[in-house]
Amino acid sequence: MEGEAGPGGARRALGRLVEAVLADRGKANAVFDILAVLQSEDQEEVHEAVRACSRLFGALLARGELFVGQLPSEEMVMAGSRGATRKYKVWMRHRYHSCCNRLGELLARSSFRIKELALSTLMKFVQLEGEHPLEKPKWEGNYLFPYQLFKSVVGGLLSPEEDRSLLLCQFREYLEHDDIRYHTMQAAADAVARAADGRPEQVPLAFWNNTFMLLSSVSLPRQESVPSNFYVKHVELSDKWKVVHLREHRKAFQQMWLGFLKHQLPLRICKKVLVIMHDSILPHLAQPSLMIDFLARACDVGGAISLLALNGLFILIHKHNLEYPDFYRKLYGLLDPSVFHVKYRARFFHLADLFLSSSHLPAYLVAAFTKRLARLALTAPPEALLTVLPFICNLLRRHPACRVLVHRPRGPELDADPYDPREEDPARSRALESSLWELQALQQHYHPEVSKAASAINQALSEAEVSIAPLLELTAFQIFEQDLQKKGPEPVPLEFIPAQGLLGRRDDLCAQHFTLS
Repeated sequence: MEGEAGPGGARRALGRLVEAVLADRGKANAVFDILAVLQSEDQEEVHEAVRACSRLFGALLARGELFVGQLPSEEMVMAGSRGATRKYKVWMRHRYHSCCNRLGELLARSSFRIKELALSTLMKFVQLEGEHPLEKPKWEGNYLFPYQLFKSVVGGLLSPEEDRSLLLCQFREYLEHDDIRYHTMQAAADAVARAADGRPEQVPLAFWNNTFMLLSSVSLPRQESVPSNFYVKHVELSDKWKVVHLREHRKAFQQMWLGFLKHQLPLRICKKVLVIMHDSILPHLAQPSLMIDFLARACDVGGAISLLALNGLFILIHKHNLEYPDFYRKLYGLLDPSVFHVKYRARFFHLADLFLSSSHLPAYLVAAFTKRLARLALTAPPEALLTVLPFICNLLRRHPACRVLVHRPRGPELDADPYDPREEDPARSRALESSLWELQALQQHYHPEVSKAASAINQALSEAEVSIAPLLELTAFQIFEQDLQKKGPEPVPLEFIPAQGLLGRRDDLCAQHFTLS
């Protein structure tokens, strides 16, 4: 600012302008000087101008000095002959809108320090507008929330141009309030609908990333309760307001996620959604079964996406009585040699153990999974085998009818194994007619721990299952380290005298430089 040097000078100058406007309506034009500093290219001046606007318009909102009602055009009011007070309030409210618009621009394009201050200032205005509404209530007791202003805040957070992770982390503290959470869900659903309107495939990845981060930050209470922790304070709460009913929050939560997931999302976003689906999304939906379309589409993608989708489908089947007859066929199709080498191997076997935990599964189905795993184990690395072999033994413990795969001394020859590894339907694989000769072959494995694990079927299996949890994250490096830490055999007496030098003589030149240890 002219005549003032440095941030301290700008702060003092802006402070004097704010005091002048608040003390005397005749000096209202000083607002233009404050708003002009908001347009400055100097980051320190902009920072001080945001603080000044926060103080100025916060006081005007609290004092009721902004026009209330549908805002008329500034030109029409100034040209009329109505009272000076009305003209002042209309004029000042237009300046307030100019300030909010500029803060929204700063939320999009400025340093993080200014973005953070702009966000807190806009949220302060949201709170004050809620307590001192600028719109007239439609009926007595009507719930008023400055939704348009708040929607612009949420729209600024969901930038299609850059990552807003840090700013969204700052916004999370506001989501602890029930009314902010409720309106965030509505505003996010509106933002997604607008962004994906027309050509959703052209929506930038940054927008989907920002939206997912915001949506995944919304968490509803797990227990039935009456929302009462409001950011906008009210003297009393009315039962007629939707925002005070948890069921309405669940509906908004469901609409938000369904609106997001109906679009063709990038695979990395789909994977992130599926990771939190079972714990953070499904329990809060008003109708969890509506997720079936998204999960079924994800299930056809393959790889980790299909596995994570099966987890959500499993919950719908067991907790919400959903019928999905192809569930185990899809899981069976995921069993291929690559499953031992991908980074989600631990999660796969953890979930597979969960999916196959029921003792009511038909014997032919469990036999198909057991045989498929045994066949794949022939080419699996040792770290995977130390998980797979106890996994197979646990399946045999849970389903005694499948132990015929082990106790079949007069089974078919190896070259006439009836099991068809190419069959996609486990019911038609003829696994129950085969035997687990693969485990007998693995008893000759070069790694002693694998050989020991495969030999477990030679004895009667214990009733208690072996926990595979400690083995899920086992790596080749860990196996190597364990082998190095093992103590070697005790030294034994030798029947010969060890050589003392290169050529057997103690004091020659070679012995001095090439002594054998």
